[in-house]
Amino acid sequence: MDNFIFRNPTRIIFGKGSIAKLSKYVPKKAKVLVLFGGGSIKTNGVYDQVMQALKKHEVLEFGGIEANPDYDTLLKAIKLVKGEKVDFLLAVGGGSVIDGTKFISLAAANKVKDPWDILTHINDLKIKKAIPFGTVLTLPATGSEMNPNSVISRRATQEKMAFSHPKVYPKFSVLDPETTYSLPASQVRNGIVDAFVHIMEQYMTYPVGAIVQDRQAEAILLALVELAPKAMQDPPDYEGRANYMWAATNALNKLICQGVPQDWTTHNIGHELTAFYGLAHAETLAVVLPYVLWYKRDLKGDKLVQYGKRVWNGTANGKRARMSEAIEKTAAFFQGLGMPTTLTAYGIDPDEAALKVSQRFAERGTVLGEHNDIKPEDVANILRLSR
Repeated sequence: MDNFIFRNPTRIIFGKGSIAKLSKYVPKKAKVLVLFGGGSIKTNGVYDQVMQALKKHEVLEFGGIEANPDYDTLLKAIKLVKGEKVDFLLAVGGGSVIDGTKFISLAAANKVKDPWDILTHINDLKIKKAIPFGTVLTLPATGSEMNPNSVISRRATQEKMAFSHPKVYPKFSVLDPETTYSLPASQVRNGIVDAFVHIMEQYMTYPVGAIVQDRQAEAILLALVELAPKAMQDPPDYEGRANYMWAATNALNKLICQGVPQDWTTHNIGHELTAFYGLAHAETLAVVLPYVLWYKRDLKGDKLVQYGKRVWNGTANGKRARMSEAIEKTAAFFQGLGMPTTLTAYGIDPDEAALKVSQRFAERGTVLGEHNDIKPEDVANILRLSR
C-alpha cells in the first residue's frame, strides 16, 4: 500500500426532512445563489423546501444547468455571481449541477485570463480561494457532493474535461432520499451504474496489499447489487433509495482510493463519447468498461479473479475462465438494469468512434491505465470491441 494523506471536510446531513436544516449551515448574512437544472425541483417540492429553509436569507437563483453542464451556460452564472457579489452558492440537483457549481466557485473567485484554463491547466494557475458552497443532492450518482472533482462540457467544441481541486469540497451536502422519488427509472439506473463503475476504476487494477480498501470497495459493490432492485422500485422504497444514495456517495468520496493504484480509462473514454455523441455519462461507462476489462484482462487478472469470487460468487474453473466469468457477470448486471453495453445499441459505429476518440487522445498525447500503457491505438481497439 502506498503512503497517503486523507481528509474530507464535507459535512453530510442525511435523511428525511434534512432540507429544513439548511439555515443552520448557510452563513446567516450570506447572499445566496441557488443553482439548479431543468426545473424539476420546482415541480417535485424540493425548490419550495429550499426556499422555506432560506427565507431569512437574501436569495438569487440561476436555473438551466444542463446534464453534462455546458461551459457557456456556466459563464453566464459566473457573470451573475460577480455582478451581484454573491458570497455563497447552493447547488440543488445532481452531479451536473454540483460540478457546474464547483467550476463557478473557482472561476468567480480567482483572476484567470481564460476560465477554460481551470479545466485544462489548473495546476499552472494560482488558485487561492473559492466561493463557499453547499449542495442539496437530488440525483445520487457522481459522488460530487462529497469530493473535489468536476467535469464540464463545451458543446461548441465537442469537448468534455475534468478537474479536481481541494478548494471545491462542498462545505456541506444535504442528502434526503425522498428527493429522489420523482426520478424516472432511467436516471436511477444511470446512478447505480455510475457508482458501480466509480468503484471499479479505483479497485480493478492489481493487488497492493490494501486489504481494507479492497474490502470496502467490494462491500459497496455488493451493496449496489443487493439494493438495485429496491432502488429501482416504483412506487419508491425509502430504504432502497436511502441505501442507494449513501452507496453512490461512498463510491467516490476519496476513501477507497487511498494508497492504491487507480485506472480511470473507462471514464476518460466515456467523456469523449459524451462529447462526440451526446450519450449520458453512465451510458458511456457501460459500453466501455467490459471491453477495457477484457482488453487488459491479463494485467488485471489477479484482481478480476478476486472480484469474481468475492462479488459474484464465481464458480468457473481455471484463472482465465474466472476472469471471463467476472467480466460477463458485470455486463449482465448492467443489462439487467436495462442498460445497454454496446455502442451499436445506440446506433453508433464502433469503428467511427474508435477513430474519433483515438485521434483526439493522440492529439493531446493522452496515455491511460494504471501502468500508463493504454495508448490511443489501444483505445481504438477497445472501442472496436463494443459491438
